[in-house]
Amino acid sequence: MDYFILSALDVVQKELLLFASLCFIIGSIDDIIFDMMWIIHSIKRRLLIYTRYDRAFVEQLPVSDRTQPLAIFVPAWHEASVIGAMLRRCLYQWDYGDYRIYVGCYPNDNDTIAAAANAASGVENIRIIVCDDNGPTSKADCLNRLWRALCEDEILESISFKAIILQDAEDLVHPKALNLFDYLIDRVSLVQIPVIPRRASRSIWVAGHYGDEFAEMHGKQMVLREALGVSIPSAGVGCAFRRDALGRLSARMRGKPFDATSLTEDYELGLNLTEGEARGIFARLKDQNGQWVATQEFFPDNFEDAIRQKSRWMIGIAFSGWDRLGWKSCWRENWMRLRDRKASFAALVVALAYVAILLSGFLHIMALADIYQPRPISVILKIMLVCNGLFLLWRLTIKGYFVFSLYGLKEALLSVPRTFVANMINILAARRAMIEYLKILSGAPLRWEKTSHFHPDVIDVKRLRPTDSVRRNL
Repeated sequence: MDYFILSALDVVQKELLLFASLCFIIGSIDDIIFDMMWIIHSIKRRLLIYTRYDRAFVEQLPVSDRTQPLAIFVPAWHEASVIGAMLRRCLYQWDYGDYRIYVGCYPNDNDTIAAAANAASGVENIRIIVCDDNGPTSKADCLNRLWRALCEDEILESISFKAIILQDAEDLVHPKALNLFDYLIDRVSLVQIPVIPRRASRSIWVAGHYGDEFAEMHGKQMVLREALGVSIPSAGVGCAFRRDALGRLSARMRGKPFDATSLTEDYELGLNLTEGEARGIFARLKDQNGQWVATQEFFPDNFEDAIRQKSRWMIGIAFSGWDRLGWKSCWRENWMRLRDRKASFAALVVALAYVAILLSGFLHIMALADIYQPRPISVILKIMLVCNGLFLLWRLTIKGYFVFSLYGLKEALLSVPRTFVANMINILAARRAMIEYLKILSGAPLRWEKTSHFHPDVIDVKRLRPTDSVRRNL
């Protein structure tokens, strides 16, 4: 190979290593500061609160003084395979009395309508709402149709709902979730409970990496966000919005509180409802069996669906979120939004780092073959690489701790090699997100790019154990 080409590759390798190392150090310092704040927060709670008061269980919560019904919104597009099981499970497990489930379907999706109608047969508290337009439109458009149906019911029946709860058609909802929402929503505008990913046994790597990410996100990041007093983003499932707060937002949005021009309307809605003087709660509470009151759901089990889903998140949060939500005057709020939006840039840096690693291997082979002798790495770059190695060890340890706490030792050990899988998905998702975002800027309409949902281990709802894949001793 030409010496000039090898020399150029050598320069590129050194520059990529330097750039990636610098970016990783900046990002790692940010992460370590966040980790330290969470550790201090956790220690303070253990020493100052849990030594004085016993941890409460969800069964110990008093009944709310405000006896109003709860509404559950379930948007459904091509969900015939799962919607029936989900509805029957809710009816069977929930012991909360006064609620109504609104299922949003589309006129060109007869299979989902039939499956939902079959589950709702003979049941009074399930309403099937057919959207005005053929699907898929957007998830927000479907939710706005459900909102309109709820408002019509309130007028016709002279009732007033207390809260609107969002769930997906594949969710496994804790039996006491409605009780928790009913108690806490009196105090705040938004209540979010943890989301616990489950996976089919065949998808150790792709679906498994969601468990790694959510274990840390809902075990640490959301906890500290609430402690810092900043706005709480909604996860789109397992969240309750107070009816009057959503009504005020609806009045400002011309009767459509869910923004159909956003790909992550749930994330934006949570921030809009809990900013300023309003508050949100991230509720981490267990039942008497030691299980989290949480929403469990199955995430994509193949690369294509995972890339499509994560690219949608990146578009909505990182790209559109920057334009649509902007920044605030509060440094804590801006810090959290910056952390939300750095995913796409981080994926780019990781991609460049992998290129640098490949070039390093190639140049090493050239040196062993006595074809080209690469220039030595500078002392500063060596120090930066060592620091990044230590930061990586810290990051894997922190993530492993949260995965171990939720799923056990086996999954914690798997979370280490799954980091590479997660990086590959994020890199490809960032590439796709950039392309799709440019299409949106050029005027392309938003479409509901949902992923296929499944329940590989759900056969008989009465035999279902909703926490089979989660440790019993949480």
